Amino acid sequence: FVHGACVKDGSWWWHRTGELLAERGVASEAPALPSCGETGEPTGAGGPGLAEDVAAVRQVLTANDEPTVVVAHSYGGIVTAEAAAGVDAVRHLLLVSSYLPEVGQSVSSFGGEEPAPFLDIDPEGGTFTVRPEALAETFLQDCDPEIQRQAMDKTARQSLAVLEQPVQSAAWQHVPSTYLVCAQDQGTPADLQRELAGRAASVVELDAGHHPFLSQPAAVRDLIVGL
Repeated sequence: FVHGACVKDGSWWWHRTGELLAERGVASEAPALPSCGETGEPTGAGGPGLAEDVAAVRQVLTANDEPTVVVAHSYGGIVTAEAAAGVDAVRHLLLVSSYLPEVGQSVSSFGGEEPAPFLDIDPEGGTFTVRPEALAETFLQDCDPEIQRQAMDKTARQSLAVLEQPVQSAAWQHVPSTYLVCAQDQGTPADLQRELAGRAASVVELDAGHHPFLSQPAAVRDLIVGL
């Protein structure tokens, strides 16, 4: 599980689905992304960026040869495009409300002229994050209040550089892929998701917000088990 932007403790974001998969004998792991400050290096100008995130995920993917499904969420699709390229163990990519970049594209390739209103950007410090007051209504509106409350402590200031750094590979062009469109997502519009989903081999749509692995974990588990 490769988590999205501006969050930390990927295993928490994944725990509801991960626990259901474990009951079926499917182990999972959520690598720490350096650009989100999860490995202890300070984020910001000159801090870790996309290359370090790619290396962290690739290290996990190449640690053994067990057949692997990579679940990439949001920004995680940028990381996975490069990290999963040429790794024989990776059998399928499941892209959840995710970016599917061509070689040379970055997060900024998919955005508008102005930054999204739910982002707090610090150009001088070289970091960005989600505005706390926008977190629940934009990204977790279909999750229960306790999850929304816990999520407030799981956000992070991320290195701003990742928005502009282009990917060097596009694993989804060579590995079977499924795109999960989250139809009620308030952060990544469903129409943009459907446009990106056209690059994947198959498409599934769920009436969910940005984090279906928290709001509808059984549906996500069933999708993964099916793959």
